[in-house]
Amino acid sequence: MLIRSKSPLRLSFAGGGTDVPPFPEFEGGCVLSATINLFSYGSLRPRQDEAIHLRSADLDLALEFVPGSAIAYDGQLDLAKAAIRRLVGEEARGGFDIFLHTEAPPGTGLGSSSSLMVAMIGLLKEWQRMVLTDYEVAEMACRLERQELAIPGGLQDQYAAAFGGWNYVEFSGRQVLVNPLRLPQDLLNELEHNLVLCYTGDTRKSAGILADQTARYRRGEKESLQSLRRQKALALEMKNLLVARRLEGFGKLLHETWEYKKRMSPHISNPRVDELYAAARKAGALGGKLNGAGGGGYMMFYCDFERRLEVEAALVERGCSIRSFSFEPRGLQVWRAAEERAFVPPMQETRLLAAHA
Repeated sequence: MLIRSKSPLRLSFAGGGTDVPPFPEFEGGCVLSATINLFSYGSLRPRQDEAIHLRSADLDLALEFVPGSAIAYDGQLDLAKAAIRRLVGEEARGGFDIFLHTEAPPGTGLGSSSSLMVAMIGLLKEWQRMVLTDYEVAEMACRLERQELAIPGGLQDQYAAAFGGWNYVEFSGRQVLVNPLRLPQDLLNELEHNLVLCYTGDTRKSAGILADQTARYRRGEKESLQSLRRQKALALEMKNLLVARRLEGFGKLLHETWEYKKRMSPHISNPRVDELYAAARKAGALGGKLNGAGGGGYMMFYCDFERRLEVEAALVERGCSIRSFSFEPRGLQVWRAAEERAFVPPMQETRLLAAHA
């Protein structure tokens, strides 16, 4: 019996940065995000021996651990290793093969690394027959990424991947509260049409950007403090506009969100991103922003219904690729699948049975 899992990637509309320690511990943070139909996938196949095999399709990398060998962190599939060490232990009884794949590469701003961690936890909790709530899955993913592996970053991506859907998430000290937004389908249809998601062709390493942002906050730099506090307020304002079905105001606040995000660190934007943003605005976008920490990856724009094609054309003309999407209401999903045996035609099967009679 095979175990499969998938967890969604996300778009972050406002509040990004307020979920990055130490800001939430001192002032409380909040983010507005939604998951989309791009996923991280995992598959686990039990083995007859006690070896553990890991394979990443995205990295074209395969690792093997035999009984007694250490599962050490060395920059190769460390997310998967951390999940195995936490949920299975290094002296596992019964081996398995794990296959991993994500529909957006790391560094593109859609939370793919955290989504992959959540998918890994889903596989292994099912393998171990553990019962974990969505909160427990997200909290474990946060601990493994931010503490065990010491990867700099925020806390929103793990909760988005575990819960799925549109969420207004509040961070206060060590407490996290996920507030699901039950948006009607006609509003979701309007949002899916009017939001343009484009890939700039560049990836970025968020660690340096986040480190600079955090250092500015710790030093008490006025502009960074004001920007983070305004991001927090904007997340609430945009959530209220969504609930009130005021999408034009939502799009305009997306522009303000980007303006304040850039003030957190000079590394968040760059000349190419600025050029793309200006072109999209000139073509009719009300607002937009980079997803994730900044520097590159995926950008999104909110457009008037009749101006979307013009915005897309302006972005494509400048080397971007447009990615169609729909919103995904579900978070982590785990299921079991029967391993299919090779097909044997009925006549051949009869002969084989007779041969062994």
